[in-house]
Amino acid sequence: MAAAAAASIRERQTVALKRMLNFNVPHIKNSTGEPVWKVLIYDRFGQDIISPLLSVKELRDMGITLHLLLHSDRDPIPDVPAVYFVMPTEENIDRMCQDLRNQLYESYYLNFISAISRSKLEDIANAALAASAVTQVAKVFDQYLNFITLEDDMFVLCNQNKELVSYRAINRPDITDTEMETVMDTIVDSLFCFFVTLGAVPIIRCSRGTAAEMVAVKLDKKLRENLRDARNSLFTGDTLGAGQFSFQRPLLVLVDRNIDLATPLHHTWTYQALVHDVLDFHLNRVNLEESSGVENSPAGARPKRKNKKSYDLTPVDKFWQKHKGSPFPEVAESVQQELESYRAQEDEVKRLKSIMGLEGEDEGAISMLSDNTAKLTSAVSSLPELLEKKRLIDLHTNVATAVLEHIKARKLDVYFEYEEKIMSKTTLDKSLLDIISDPDAGTPEDKMRLFLIYYISAQQAPSEADLEQYKKALTDAGCNLNPLQYIKQWKAFAKMASAPTSYGNTTTKPMGLLSRVMNTGSQFVMEGVKNLVLKQQNLPVTRILDNLMEMKSNPETDDYRYFDPKMLRGNDSSVPRNKNPFQEAIVFVVGGGNYIEYQNLIDYIKGKQGKHILYGCSELFNATQFIKQLSQLGQK
Repeated sequence: MAAAAAASIRERQTVALKRMLNFNVPHIKNSTGEPVWKVLIYDRFGQDIISPLLSVKELRDMGITLHLLLHSDRDPIPDVPAVYFVMPTEENIDRMCQDLRNQLYESYYLNFISAISRSKLEDIANAALAASAVTQVAKVFDQYLNFITLEDDMFVLCNQNKELVSYRAINRPDITDTEMETVMDTIVDSLFCFFVTLGAVPIIRCSRGTAAEMVAVKLDKKLRENLRDARNSLFTGDTLGAGQFSFQRPLLVLVDRNIDLATPLHHTWTYQALVHDVLDFHLNRVNLEESSGVENSPAGARPKRKNKKSYDLTPVDKFWQKHKGSPFPEVAESVQQELESYRAQEDEVKRLKSIMGLEGEDEGAISMLSDNTAKLTSAVSSLPELLEKKRLIDLHTNVATAVLEHIKARKLDVYFEYEEKIMSKTTLDKSLLDIISDPDAGTPEDKMRLFLIYYISAQQAPSEADLEQYKKALTDAGCNLNPLQYIKQWKAFAKMASAPTSYGNTTTKPMGLLSRVMNTGSQFVMEGVKNLVLKQQNLPVTRILDNLMEMKSNPETDDYRYFDPKMLRGNDSSVPRNKNPFQEAIVFVVGGGNYIEYQNLIDYIKGKQGKHILYGCSELFNATQFIKQLSQLGQK
């Protein structure tokens, strides 16, 4: 295990960023002396890459005193070096040239997220000459970091321009060839950056006749060209030997979103996927509105403003790491247990505060105490730790409560259970029309999602008469039928292409209502919410990965194309040269992914000793965002 898991993609990208912030010299921990103080200038792309990986405190430890957006009004700071981290776009380069002319900083370290073209590099050189600032431009680097890492084993290509590579963009009926080329080039550029950062050349498999195949062909070509150019190859000895893939190359499975449209619409039951489904959760940060009610206010008073709160759910958060894949009732129970164990320690906190004469102090101020004061007594060292524990408990209490409100208001447990039955072809105990017509069950969107899953999963499409009846019920419930228009066309088309996808046969076992959480002391009133326990079943994406990673023969994946960029002549065959199962794999969904699939892959690989997988997607959407795209596709 140890050799293989040398470094996760998250670590590798973080190390690359730290090296960049250290003027592209490897960052050495515990080197004595102060860091060199500098400013960081990034664009929105750079901001999205850095923010899930480095906190403001970590930036400060690296000597970053200010971090500013490239296109904001910035004052000159003539005696400080500036590190730039931006995309090599026309407007960014114009602005950098302007900075050089205005002599904003002492020296300039220019880092491009993705490779800069020769002509644009010349523009910068000319501007530097004209501003007689040639000596100040210290370094220009291509960083090849054009992707966003969200977890140790999950990445997404882009956030700023995700409309460009969205499911809708790829599946628009009126897309021109040149537009499609742009979309594919954007995806391939980011995937190329990903493999440069990973330090490995993959073996590529993809389904035929899909957007995934177009990505595979282009990526193969780009990797091949880079390997061919030995002098400038980005995959040379020093990066490869140290890589996590020093023994065996990874498998890259390129999957098209169209092989499974049901999962992204599915109501879910695990913590992280639920947070993404019902709350505003984006690049590892969740934004909550805390409603402060209208209690005891005089008649006619305005309701109080809603407080917006945002929380970062990071790998440092132990509770999140442990429970993000757990079924929700389990999470509620664990939050409750944490809370009780903290209450037992609360008296200790009060005692510690009084020893330190900090009774009235704000907790934030205490956590800022530096190590020197912390060494005074052992009492002090345990206080910040306890307060951090309390902060995490409060955070998860708030987030879980917000999720629970949605579950109860929309009967999400009912939807989840019903959809699981549809997807596993189990007999249904209650008719679909009843749920659609039940005014208390969920929002119009919930009903639409349920119906689409039914429609997608049905072996036999419902008869016209039945469909009309469903449509009427959906319209009465306030649903927009545009997504159905698109799914109908999609289904007719997919039927010609292949058999319907099966979702494994699973059932969820209700475990009796949440007996343990029901006791009176609990924060979470879970009455009426079913305690559903998940049985592991593989979703289509996981099944495809399993076939290809374990080299199983299966009609579903037997004709997947095979590319090996290291082979001198690319031969187009679906016959793999390597017959051994893979230890490492990357699954990449062209057209968008979700946390349900991610979680399913994680659960799958847990049972495989010493194997690793990464999940990536061109964009990460929840069902609401996906329905919106389907709706746009369905509008004539």
